[in-house]
Formats: sequence, structure tokens, C-alpha cells
Amino acid sequence: MVKNNWNSDNGKFESGLGELVYRSNLLGSDRAVANFGGGNTSTKTKVIDFRGEEIDVMWVKGSGSDLATMKAQNFTGLKLDDIRPLLEKDDMSDEEMVRYLAHCMIDATHPRSSIETLLHAFLPFKHVDHTHPDAIISIACADNGKEIAEEIYGDRFVWVPYIRPGFKLSKMIAEGVKNNPNAELVIMEKHGLVTWGETSEASYNKTVDIINEAESYIEAKANGQTLFGGQKHEALPAEERKEVLAKILPVIRGQVSKNKKMLVTYDDRENILDFVNSNDAEVLAKVGAACPDHLVHTKRTPLFVDWDPSTNNIEELIESIKTGIAAFEEEYKAYFEKNKSEGDQMVEAAPRVVLIPGIGMVNTGKDWKSANVSEQLYHRAIAVMRGSTILGNFVSLNEAQSFAIEYWPLELYKLSLAPAEADFSRQVAFVTGGAGGIGSATCIRLVNEGAHVVVADINLEGAEELAGEINERFGSNRAKAVKMDVTKEEKVQAAIADAILTYGGLDIIVNNAGLASSSPFEETTLDKWNLNMNVLVTGYFLVAREAFKLMKEQAIGGNMVFVGSKNSIYAGKNAAAYSTAKAAEVHLARTIAADGGQFGIRVNSVLPDAVIRGSKIWDSDWKKERASSYGIGADELEEHYRKRTILNENILPQDIAESIAFLASAKSAKTTGCMVTVDGGVAAAFTR
Repeated sequence: MVKNNWNSDNGKFESGLGELVYRSNLLGSDRAVANFGGGNTSTKTKVIDFRGEEIDVMWVKGSGSDLATMKAQNFTGLKLDDIRPLLEKDDMSDEEMVRYLAHCMIDATHPRSSIETLLHAFLPFKHVDHTHPDAIISIACADNGKEIAEEIYGDRFVWVPYIRPGFKLSKMIAEGVKNNPNAELVIMEKHGLVTWGETSEASYNKTVDIINEAESYIEAKANGQTLFGGQKHEALPAEERKEVLAKILPVIRGQVSKNKKMLVTYDDRENILDFVNSNDAEVLAKVGAACPDHLVHTKRTPLFVDWDPSTNNIEELIESIKTGIAAFEEEYKAYFEKNKSEGDQMVEAAPRVVLIPGIGMVNTGKDWKSANVSEQLYHRAIAVMRGSTILGNFVSLNEAQSFAIEYWPLELYKLSLAPAEADFSRQVAFVTGGAGGIGSATCIRLVNEGAHVVVADINLEGAEELAGEINERFGSNRAKAVKMDVTKEEKVQAAIADAILTYGGLDIIVNNAGLASSSPFEETTLDKWNLNMNVLVTGYFLVAREAFKLMKEQAIGGNMVFVGSKNSIYAGKNAAAYSTAKAAEVHLARTIAADGGQFGIRVNSVLPDAVIRGSKIWDSDWKKERASSYGIGADELEEHYRKRTILNENILPQDIAESIAFLASAKSAKTTGCMVTVDGGVAAAFTR
């Protein structure tokens, strides 16, 4: 049941618009009521215009916003006196409607109004809500939906046959309500719900009450029914599911990223497993999308993978995934060719939802947020299919109706409101030593250009702090913190698997974990020698090897950047262990570059020097040891390093991050096995 969250203690709102924002956010906060980005709300009020005159204005949701999070600036104000004459028209194209409504805006800086603006304007009520509740769409997508609605609501509803949103639908709704003086709601077939009220609270309460009437009816009917035809498969145990997912997500990511890279997430919650393991799941999944809002983000149908989990044959599952995705893409291309109009450009043909018996649901998207929206909406689709099959048979938008929504210019306009993709959009970076100075600067630099990052560090607290800051600044799940000791093979493998389970795979590896020690050669202990080798050579080898295997599996190329040192090519005094390890590290990078070229895997190195600020390494004994080797105090070391450079500059973490970003980017697409010095110019360390 939908909970009524209206709080009368909020007191008076500063304006009718303020109250509309509150109501919209309440409706949007429950995804069983309002889909992400879907639905729209309005209020009619009076406003003093630029001439100082009072006019009737309707505030309606702006295109491209989400009810759950939208604020006052996301609404559009329109002059009702300019809109009302449209009721006399018989028809109006989408293009005419959009142009006309643009002239009705009280402020040109407002967003373009919702596609369904006229639905709100034509109804003679002060407050109107249009939502997509699971329970109502279950009725709207049942083959006997109208009869069910009569049983629940009697003569209090208006049923509108499916038609794409626009002028005609708005007028049909207005006429239906006008012709039924008892009407309290409108059910739009295969679409959603419209309710209204004389106050904002009354409109909200009506929406909740109407939905709960439907829910109560459906749950009463569900009592004793076997859902989705009963169980066909057993889910694999939770840990086994994770092991399988760690193997198949990179395969899925590679298969759906042939044209543009996609991130891949998974969901194995109980209701998902109940559905994918059922007898009717495959048939129901192929019926089509429950409503236009679902379709835009999940495509018309998901890919249902033909696999029997009881065989536990992972190779067979991988082959079924590859075959299934290839077939899905061919079918989608045929669907596009059959239904396209002149000027239509095909969006990606890859599935947005992949259903796997025994495992759960996999979602794809250009970023984590997009994949998560597909995930959320397929939860809603399953809820609708459950409700519709309890009531009768599930029906959906047909192929032509689906295409008309998916390639509808007004819907594509909403998608166009997303910001342009940056250099590292659709890419996932894994940064070792991510909580340190260079690591932190690199993570922020890559995220700022669109990447998602895995902050890997033995200092989990520091990694979590940085990931939290990134997610607060750039959005949920842009960064993931993992604890990793690069010297332990099983820890490296576990951290890479964690990254796969979060984002589906990796594109960029920044091998940056580090330490340093300084001592006269004869005083260099075996423990100190081994520590440098373990972290700077073995550690880099283990991370690169696991990433190399993953990148081969994805088959979409990849980039590795090793953070070496001036000491990689210049034998620093009193630093035998460190310098030797750093020399081995960059040569390791070159050998991987030689092996990786055939797979599109590039490997390059950045050679910094004396990056003191923000560095965890320089907070250790290394600073005192290096200063001692030069016969100066620790507080003089930064100035000493600056003066010895040709450019007379100190090197900062951001300088190294900039070079890492360049080597990982398309700007260096034809460069591999390269060493780039970022040391201010140290002649003794010139590469040659």
C-alpha cells in the first residue's frame, strides 16, 4: 500500500508553486507511484506579470526533470488565457503544440513545459497529478482492464484508449471528464493515472487513495494464486551468484560496448529472482514494455538468456549470452528498419535489461545512473506484470506504438537535455594508492572528465573518505572505495572482482601504489629491499596481470598508466632498492605494452620527481632520509628540488594527474610503451 506522507505541519507555503514542489517531491519519492523522470504535476494560480497586472498562470513540470528531486526552477509558468482557446481546435501536431506553448510562457528562461502540458490545462481543476502507479498500470495493461476498473471504481473513472501523449490525448481526457460528472480519476490504457483536487493536499490524498483502492483489489485477487506460472529454476546461492557475475559481467560489457562503451550493473533481489526463475518469465518479458516511461529506458523488451542454472555450466552461459546479445541486436536493427521514418537515427541496439535464470537481472547504461534507472524501471515492470497477470493477461504497447514513443522527437528532446559526454564518459578507472596525493588528484581529474573510479588503497578509511567526497560532488556511485594490499594476490583479485560487480569492468588502470626508502647501499637490509620489490614491482605486476585478463575478456581495449619515478632512469644516491624497483616497474610496463597491443591495450608510464605536497610517502621517513642524503634539513627539501629543475618549478599531484589523464585518453591513442617525465626538467633524468 502507498503511504500517505503529507505533513500538515509544514505550515503555509510561500506560494502555490512552493506547495506544488512539495507535492511533486512526495509523489516522486515513491517509485511505485511515479517512475524516474516520469509523470507530471500542475497548479493553477494567479501571478503579477511584468506589467503589474494579475493573470491566470498554470505551473507545470518542465521537460526532463524528475518529480522526486525537482525544485521551483524546474517548473514552467504558462498564461492560461493563451492556452484556453486551444480547446476549440480539432487537432494540432506535436510541432505546432510545442511552438504555440513556447509563446505562452511567462518567462523565456523557464524550461520547456512537459509533453503533457495540455492534459493539465484542459482539465478545469486547480491541481492535477499525472502518475504511473504500478497498481493502476497493472489494470491499464490487463486485457480485461476496463472491466476491472468498473469493479473497483464504479462510475467514478474515465477510461481512455491508448494514444500517444499530445493534443488529441489531452482533449480526449478533458471531454471524458466533462461527460462524466462523477469522475474522480482517469485511467489511460497502457499508460497511467490522472487525478485532481481543489487543494494541493486534496489532489495528493486523492492520488494515494485511488492507488490504494487498486492495490487492495489486486492483493485480494492474488490470495491463493500461483504467480508467474510457478517456479521453474532454483536460484544459485548468493556467493555462487557473485562468482558467476564476476565472470559474466565483463563479457556482457564487452558485447554491448562494440559501438559505444556501456557500464553494467546487476540486481539479484528476491523479487527479481522470483521472476527470472519462473515458468512464465520468458514469455511475459517478450510481450513488451508496460508503458511509455518504461520503454524509453528499458527498450521494448529485455534479453532473456536461455540457460539452465542447474547445469552450473558457466561456459555454456557465456556462449548463450554472446549468442543472445547478437540476436537481440539483429532483431532491434530489423525493428528499426521496419518502423523508421525519414531522418530517424538508430540509438544503440544493445539490450538495456538482461534477465538470467538463477542469477538475476543485469542492466546496461552509459553510466551507473542510467543503468540504475533501467534497473528501477524493470522492477516496476515486474510489479505491473504481476498485477496484470493476477487480474487477467498482460498486454503491452505493440511494435508500432513502441517505436512511435522510442523515436518520438519530443521524447528524444528530453534525452537531449543531458550534458554532453566528456572525455572519460562511459569509462571506469581503477587507481591504486588512490587515497594518496597523486592517487587522489588522479581520481578527481578522471571523474571530472566523466569517469567512474575505483579508489583502491590499503588505507580503506582514506579511500572511503575520498570516494565519499567524489560522490557528494559528482553524484551517487561515481566512485567506489576498495581495500587492497597490492602484494597479496588474492587481495588484488578480490578488489578487481569488486570493481567488476560494481561497474561491470574496467577501462583504465593507474598503477600508483607506492612507498619509498633511502639508505646507503651497504646499509640496505634484505627486508627493505624486498619491501620495495614487493610493492613497486610484484604489486604492479599483480594488478596489471589481473587487469590485462579482464581487458582481454571485455575485448574493447584498455589503458594502463604506471606511475614510475625520475629514479626509474636516474640512479638516485642512497636509494638502491627504490631506484631498482622503479626501473623494473617501467620496464614491466613496456613488456605489457608489447603483449597488449594486439588487444588494443595501451601501457605507458609517467615519471614524476619530488611530488611532496599531499603525498603520504613524503610524510614518512623518506623525506628526512632524502634531505639527509643532500646534507640539508627536511624543511629545505622542497626548495632544493625546485632549484635543481630546469624550469625552476615544484611538481604537484595535479601535474602528474594531468599527464596520467593524457596518456589514458584518446589524445594519445597511438602511443604505447612510452615514458613521460614530469619533473620540472632534471637533465640527468632525460629519457634516451
